[in-house]
Amino acid sequence: MRRYADHKSLPGGNITTHYRKMYSITPIVKRLLALNIVVFFAQHLLSLDLINILGLRCILSNYFRPYQFLTHLVVHANSSHLLSNMFALFTFGPTLEYTLNARKFIAFYIITGLGAAILYSSIQYFEVSNLAYLYHDYLTQPGPVSFVTYLRKFPANTYRTLYPFITAFFEQPSNLTYIAESKEIVSQLYTLKADMPTVGASGSIFGVFMAFAMLFPNIELFSFLIPVPVKAKYVIAAYGVYELYAGIRSNPADNVAHFAHLGGVLFAYFFIRWWKKARK
Repeated sequence: MRRYADHKSLPGGNITTHYRKMYSITPIVKRLLALNIVVFFAQHLLSLDLINILGLRCILSNYFRPYQFLTHLVVHANSSHLLSNMFALFTFGPTLEYTLNARKFIAFYIITGLGAAILYSSIQYFEVSNLAYLYHDYLTQPGPVSFVTYLRKFPANTYRTLYPFITAFFEQPSNLTYIAESKEIVSQLYTLKADMPTVGASGSIFGVFMAFAMLFPNIELFSFLIPVPVKAKYVIAAYGVYELYAGIRSNPADNVAHFAHLGGVLFAYFFIRWWKKARK
């Protein structure tokens, strides 16, 4: 996205100064960019398993550690994940840092990241708890029908991969070998779901989006996907509606933490409301 300045949205002061500050990289943004890039290259060039060490696990996982609420913010799954988040930070971050000041901006970035992680972890807790119930229920009453019901909680390719086994299981539901193998598959899938790490700065980035839209609602943004300028307040509203829809829909094949994005938006809203009130 690219920004278009709207004079009416800018705080008081010299417009030229605002242009220069808004379009130049600021100290905290520069450090955040450097930190994320260094971690990414350390992860790939030095073959460090930082995703499993620093990624945020479900609080029911044996691998969960409290520090992961913060450390997951500096780890990214791949280059496109890193570039999209850092591009957004580079585009909108300097404006917010200049407006809030450096100390409040870093506090904002951490609070929105933590808020996103807390909301996402709460939703994940209930999802994994429900899966744990199905898992333990299956171990006591195994069968092909309940096996397929359990598989529906996972991406469709899981079902397709196991289709030959499922067919054989339906043909011989009392086969002890199939029952034992199905229990092992159910156990492995539960462990995979519970232990899967979540990484990325997207919670803080969506907080940045929200704060930008609240402070500069009428600045027009230009997206490669929508080749017409759209005001920031409408862009973030559309993003929010989509994230809410995708989060409630809960597609098993979707590996995006939509409720983390919504958490960043929500905590950014309260932070900016507090900042405006304190400023008055």
